Amino acid sequence: MTSEVNFASLGLAEPLLRALSDAGYETPTPIQLQAIPVVLSGRDLRAAAQTGTGKTAGFTLPILQRLSAPGPDGRPGQSRQGRPRALVLVPTRELAAQVEESVRTYGKHLPLKSLAVFGGVNINPQISMLKGRIDVLVATPGRLLDHVSQRTVDLSEVQVFVLDEADRMLDMGFIRDIRKVIALLPRQRQNLMFSATFSGEIRELADSMLREPASVEVARRNTTSELVDQSVHLVDKTVKRHLLAHLIRSKGWFQVLVFCRTKHGANRLAEQLAKDGIGADAIHGNKSQNARMRALANFKDGKLHVLVATDIAARGLDIDQLPHVVNFELPNVPEDYVHRIGRTGRAGTPGAAVSLVDREEMRYLTDIERMLKVQIPRVRVDDFVPPPVSQRDPVEEDRPPSTFAPRRTGSRPPASGDAHRGGPAKRPSTGGGARSGATPRTAGSGAGPRGPSRPAQRRPG
Repeated sequence: MTSEVNFASLGLAEPLLRALSDAGYETPTPIQLQAIPVVLSGRDLRAAAQTGTGKTAGFTLPILQRLSAPGPDGRPGQSRQGRPRALVLVPTRELAAQVEESVRTYGKHLPLKSLAVFGGVNINPQISMLKGRIDVLVATPGRLLDHVSQRTVDLSEVQVFVLDEADRMLDMGFIRDIRKVIALLPRQRQNLMFSATFSGEIRELADSMLREPASVEVARRNTTSELVDQSVHLVDKTVKRHLLAHLIRSKGWFQVLVFCRTKHGANRLAEQLAKDGIGADAIHGNKSQNARMRALANFKDGKLHVLVATDIAARGLDIDQLPHVVNFELPNVPEDYVHRIGRTGRAGTPGAAVSLVDREEMRYLTDIERMLKVQIPRVRVDDFVPPPVSQRDPVEEDRPPSTFAPRRTGSRPPASGDAHRGGPAKRPSTGGGARSGATPRTAGSGAGPRGPSRPAQRRPG
């Protein structure tokens, strides 16, 4: 493929091309170049790409085209009440909202209807919407099965089934729910798996669900974007918060996404930064959906300097041209480091990922570097003066687990309609997170000191 390739050359219909133009997107990303023709052909697909490379458009665009194609009578097919023709299964409620927003953005000139259903909110409005025609249904496993049990949705006419963020879905213990959903689908259907990473175990399980799939991989597994400038500051955990505040002030950071390991730790850090005069808020699974979306909106609008999140937010949080990601605590699962820092350096825009590492976390740093096959530069902050011992933070219960917890891909989380149903099974202690459904774009260039300027070209996410 050459740089001259555009969306029209991929065989997309005029209404889709017009929607892409309306959104300012001109050039497809590598994953889109490879995935869109495969999906248009009707073949099953397993696609892996670094986060931020446009996986969502890689399946939504061709699905919309297939659903809007005229049938034998010359008219586009139509879904019946409560019987979607395309089902996209995602791990979190924020991701469900975002994918559905993308479907509406790209399908704005097509006579197709979409809906996102997820837990954490009242089910009754979703039931009312399902009484109408829905072409594309985006859902989390728990809430989808709630609707199935109440007979408010019928999956017998699904033509295309998408498992998005497949590795996270399986890691979070959704395998039983996924199998239940698959059992409700017609035998003849197209299956698509999209994910940032595929471990050997996940690939084997994915292959059991796909029929002679095409395989697309635009980057080596568990790699980070070359656009992300990674660095490590070695620091005692009792002064991490003070160093973070110093970096934010001295370097003029205006939009910083900070990852903590636990919900309690995220709340505490956000409160401490606010007391230091730095606008901050936390998002995790214990907060209401409205509170999470409000915090995310304030962060995107520049009303908050810092958004503190737990690990699950690393998979899906979409903020245009996010400049800084900070690992306040390293994750105890190396792959999650890739997902965390993948929130920056997206779609051609450089970003920075800074990790604050205490000596107790060195073994996690070693595992991360072994996986990446690179040593992350250690950087001294010479102008940082640690506070007196009496002013340092106490050592609390947020100590890293002493060993890695085993993955339990076959376990089922506690019954609940919530999207993440108890959190990742592979971690002893973790929190929820958030993904925005407000901004479908993940591309752009030309970021200024206070926000992005109008890019010459945009790529859809």
